[in-house]
Amino acid sequence: MSKIQAQGVHHITFVGSNREATIDFYQGVLGMPLVMEQPNLDVPEETHLYFDAGDGRLITFFVRPSRVNDSTPNPEGIGNLHHLAFTVSHATYTQVAQRLNERGIWNTGNIDRGFMDSIYFRDPNGQLLEMACYKFVPPEGYSVADVLATAHRLRVADGSYSIQDSHLADAIAELTQRKANFIQASTSTVILPEFL
Repeated sequence: MSKIQAQGVHHITFVGSNREATIDFYQGVLGMPLVMEQPNLDVPEETHLYFDAGDGRLITFFVRPSRVNDSTPNPEGIGNLHHLAFTVSHATYTQVAQRLNERGIWNTGNIDRGFMDSIYFRDPNGQLLEMACYKFVPPEGYSVADVLATAHRLRVADGSYSIQDSHLADAIAELTQRKANFIQASTSTVILPEFL
């Protein structure tokens, strides 16, 4: 049986409260432009809001005028979303906790995850969100997943509990060398003796 090959996240849709509160938080606090809105084509009394999460991919919300925010943390049962993580630059990451605090939004402050740094907080409807910043930039021609897969292999090989900076540095060096070897092999020409 052939697999159905996914190529990335198309969009994520949440059930939100109302239009104003959702726009205030996701556009006003998190800086995600409202790209479009239209009726929920399955439930006409709802509006479907589409926000650019920062990379052109969408995060959307079904909202109704009659709903109010409910800050009760969303349940963490099987099948429920635990949290949604957004990428931020290191420069922005260093400002996240302060800017959330200025707005009176509880947050965890910095949490070192080994290969990235994270700050967690909740939206006005109890959804746990994360602002995450990788500790590395992938070498040219490689992805974040390439670096993490290589660092993971190195971590397992040395018996470490989790990925550390040394694993990331060695993974980047390995991938960079792999690319250099490929370039060298592809530019080498075989010189054949001339036949008379």
